[in-house]
Amino acid sequence: MNDTTLLEAKGLNAWYGAAQILFDVDLQVNRGEVVALMGRNGAGKSTTLKALMGLLAKRKGTIGFLGKDVSKAEPHDVARLGLGYVPEDRRVFADLTVMENLEVGKQPARDWPDGSAAPLWTPERLFKLFPNLGEMPDRPGGRMSGGEQQMLTVARTLMGNPFVVLLDEPSEGVAPVIVEQMAQMILELKAQGVSILLSEQNMHFAELVSDRAYVLEKGQIRYQASMAELSVNEEVRRAYLSV
Repeated sequence: MNDTTLLEAKGLNAWYGAAQILFDVDLQVNRGEVVALMGRNGAGKSTTLKALMGLLAKRKGTIGFLGKDVSKAEPHDVARLGLGYVPEDRRVFADLTVMENLEVGKQPARDWPDGSAAPLWTPERLFKLFPNLGEMPDRPGGRMSGGEQQMLTVARTLMGNPFVVLLDEPSEGVAPVIVEQMAQMILELKAQGVSILLSEQNMHFAELVSDRAYVLEKGQIRYQASMAELSVNEEVRRAYLSV
């Protein structure tokens, strides 16, 4: 793990019950970059994020985060170290307001390993990033559209001041205007120095925001390259990404 590598997996295997889903996955995420984890439905993208976060009962391999071995760590411990996770199914607290949802995710300010201050997120700052949320601070989470809930989930995760965010299918099932806002949000986070590992099927969306890509099929990484290289590699896209 070099100085700029924040998150790294080596030989990551994961199971649901007796079924093995991931096979020796190697990947890394460096400081201030957006990495796309791409593949068709069922390729193992969400499972990879869950395994990195410690949400699966059975996993093997090495996971390093900020130079620490977190292979056996519990999800809440990894979150306290500064790894954020935005699940595909959003999971906002339906009975809590926008402000209360944000308060739930709050963690103390952080410093990078070199001692410089990491981005510090407050509701005011997040409302600049997500103006929609700023217009409804007192609305219960259960009375928001899918796209608004998606934004709220991301904002709640950012209240934990993460160094790296695991973002699962942010463009899935939301309106095109929200997809554009999501892309802007990811680029803004990157500009603040936050790194993102993005599980995504939407090639256009991934191209807008990502620096590098890993392509998964049947739980194995079949290809890795810069996003620019993947964009022009018709053969790989046809083999592993086209529906």
